Amino acid sequence: MKAIGRRHWYRLVLVGALVVGFMLPTTAAREEERQRYAPAQKEFYLDARQLAYIRPGLTIQIQKVEITGDTVRATFRLKDDKGEPLDREGIATPGAVSTSFVLARIRSGDRQYTAYATNTVTSAITRITAVQPRADSGGAYEKLAEGDYRYTFGTRLPADYDKTATHSVGVYSRRVLTEFGLSTYVDNDVYTFVPDGSKVTVVRDVVRTATCNKRCHDPLSFHGGVRRELDLCVLCHQPQNSDPDTGNSVNFPVLIHKIHMGANLPSVKAGKKYQIIGAGSRVFDYSDNHFPADVRNCQVCHDPSSGAAQSDAWLRVGSTACLACHDNINFATGENHGLGGIQVSDSQCAVCHAPETGREFDVSIRGAHLVPERSKQLEGVNVEILSVDGKSPGSRPAVTFKVTDNKGNLIEPSTMSRLRLGLGGPAGDSVFHTREDARQAVAGQSGYTYRFTAAIPADAKGTFVVAPEGFRDVKLTKVDGTGITAREGFLNRLYHFGVTDGSPVKRRTIVSQARCNACHENLVVHTQSRNNVEYCSVCHRPGFTDESERPADKRPAEAMDFKYMVHRIHSGRNLENEFTIYDAGEAENFNGVRFPGDRRNCSKCHEGTSYQLPLSKGLMASVTPRGFFSPTPPATTACLGCHDSLSTAAHAFVNIAPFGESCATCHAEDSEFSVTRVHAR
Repeated sequence: MKAIGRRHWYRLVLVGALVVGFMLPTTAAREEERQRYAPAQKEFYLDARQLAYIRPGLTIQIQKVEITGDTVRATFRLKDDKGEPLDREGIATPGAVSTSFVLARIRSGDRQYTAYATNTVTSAITRITAVQPRADSGGAYEKLAEGDYRYTFGTRLPADYDKTATHSVGVYSRRVLTEFGLSTYVDNDVYTFVPDGSKVTVVRDVVRTATCNKRCHDPLSFHGGVRRELDLCVLCHQPQNSDPDTGNSVNFPVLIHKIHMGANLPSVKAGKKYQIIGAGSRVFDYSDNHFPADVRNCQVCHDPSSGAAQSDAWLRVGSTACLACHDNINFATGENHGLGGIQVSDSQCAVCHAPETGREFDVSIRGAHLVPERSKQLEGVNVEILSVDGKSPGSRPAVTFKVTDNKGNLIEPSTMSRLRLGLGGPAGDSVFHTREDARQAVAGQSGYTYRFTAAIPADAKGTFVVAPEGFRDVKLTKVDGTGITAREGFLNRLYHFGVTDGSPVKRRTIVSQARCNACHENLVVHTQSRNNVEYCSVCHRPGFTDESERPADKRPAEAMDFKYMVHRIHSGRNLENEFTIYDAGEAENFNGVRFPGDRRNCSKCHEGTSYQLPLSKGLMASVTPRGFFSPTPPATTACLGCHDSLSTAAHAFVNIAPFGESCATCHAEDSEFSVTRVHAR
């Protein structure tokens, strides 16, 4: 009899499971199992019998590590999402689980790991040889029980290994279930211990993975997506590790600081590239990386609330991390080190660079990294709109407002470096927007009043908005008596008023500033005067393009409708077509943008169900002169913002009639190809 391949065996078992339904849990129990998943997960769309057979998920947990003589053994457990055991070989349960183990220790006096297993590699480019940490090889597995296994390392410990040193065993695992329409499941675990049985007191715990994922990465993943935990990464990315092709260190504090600095590295600004060449001579070029927050704010990553035992490590001076960002300093010659001059070791760094002194803008680590806009010398600016008169179509609105500092003291509008009032509407989809300088507002009893020179359009309907924008440039004093300028802004808080609406009707909530700031920390654009995405949509409306800013020989214009522009910017490197916007005659190209998260996760930016179809009625088509067709209906505009291929545009075009688009017919939330389902991960 001919043997049945594993793939066909799975299918036979699946058919049998579907036929013999009485052998599976009750309907209520199966539905409860299905509800373990959310609509944004692929598993949600399996029926209960499929779930019972496939058993999605992967969790690996190292139970214990034993050392006998020179032999290391790690006992581990494999489980599915339900907590049930998985077969490592993929026979009793679908999907074999691959595992790779790393063994390392923190030697006495060190702060970082050193791996036991290494490879010696020679660059085919430079012919330079380097020693690199690696996963264990030549080991053996034994099955202890269903889901429980023991791995015996192929690497043997040296006879004189330090039994009092912190040791860690890390594992990365993979389970591929793509043949069932699911994903490749990945999990990591790290088990830390001291071989002599004493308590672990020396650790490497600087930045937590949860901080990376909460902020930007969604999830953090490298090396084919199989390494996802920082406490695993640091076992190999330590001082042993370098790239022989470029000569660059891939020690974690060097590598990560350089990657996040990217285009801001002094060496890159001077014209060099920052690259790492990986397996198969694949080039990873980070020279055009732009960190979405202010790189001076170290606590974006070194989050003191994360629970990391060494989250304050950035306050400990040392050449390794410092030179990663400040890579134009040469300690051997003293170049670019100011009064510090030549330094032959790190021993004298703290003489000048104390962790913190309580003073701003000094040479202490905290003081030197202080973002000027966070200075305690700033008194704050707050603009509050009190009322609007002249709200009918064709009228010139008169806006009464007040400007105060954080203590409530009044600030004269004329003393502001910039103070504008933006007027636009309707609030749903804006067709009109103007901004005017309000620094010459007239003082009154309750505040200052400014009357627009522009009028609300005569045919205006619905609700309009007024919002302030601007800043004042404040001279701050450094410790040495010199000055530094901070641009002190304020929130663009919207004031809604009815033009024809009896009561103001606000725009639908789509995104929020808080979601943007999870990654950007403090999203501020246009000379730091605009910082509220609600306000952005008033100007970046469906009919808005860069035509007035784009040189004639570079036309047609580019669409700048918010839903189109933001999707394009965040798609960046994934776009098939060029996306360049002109501002003040200067081109800004976004095709190099690396979005650090997974673009399928619409909820990363969107509030609630705002990304789902159908959209609200009455929304406007967008002007897209450089698109495949223009105007583009609202749902199509948003979709083509990310999916910019010719085939996608053609698919959308044939489903658009002169009186509307039919996207929701197939892509509504209750449809087979709902937006949530096709983006499920």
